[in-house]
Amino acid sequence: DVILNERIGTDLKTSDFAYDLPPELIAQHPTDRRDASRLMVIHRADGSVEHRHFYDITDYIAPEDVLVINDSKVIPARLYGHAEGREEARLELLLLRQHELDTWECLVKPGKRARIGARCVFGNGILTGEVTDILGNRLIRFSFDHEKYENIYNILHEIGLMPLPPYITEQLQDNDRYQTVYARTEGSAAAPTAGLHFTRELLEKLRDKGVAIAPVM
Repeated sequence: DVILNERIGTDLKTSDFAYDLPPELIAQHPTDRRDASRLMVIHRADGSVEHRHFYDITDYIAPEDVLVINDSKVIPARLYGHAEGREEARLELLLLRQHELDTWECLVKPGKRARIGARCVFGNGILTGEVTDILGNRLIRFSFDHEKYENIYNILHEIGLMPLPPYITEQLQDNDRYQTVYARTEGSAAAPTAGLHFTRELLEKLRDKGVAIAPVM
């Protein structure tokens, strides 16, 4: 558990990064106003710390800077189901990346129930899947009624759940609150959480200041 930091020539241990974080200080839902979240600023020159709000970030991004944003939209990529013919054999899937039209790389729990050829069922049979390969994670080919559902995204919005981080224990009430205001194209399995604090008004202020905003996916 020792990390060698060559830049400063010092041995670091993972315990060096341990700190106490009381559970009550872990936000379970966003602030009503996205950019009203707290912002901690550490000044490199003297190591001093300021406590501001996120809307103050315009003070720290200079004209002609480039702000790179990830404009992918989070999908309800978490599925709960069971092995085909064995309802007691519960499964949890997290869709990570689309390889082909209906084939996805997935994280499966428990992995021992996801051997090649294993079949699984979701949403009372609305969606089924078969493990076709194991590349660390599982490749799963999904099947569904293409006449009823245009694509798998339609099904995910019906039976899937948003992939919240493990420290969020409260049920998400509004999926849109877990999207950035600039999210456009579906396909992300997790939100770029730092971007959740931006508002359209804040982005416009940055543009007016001369900051270039470059979207990537």
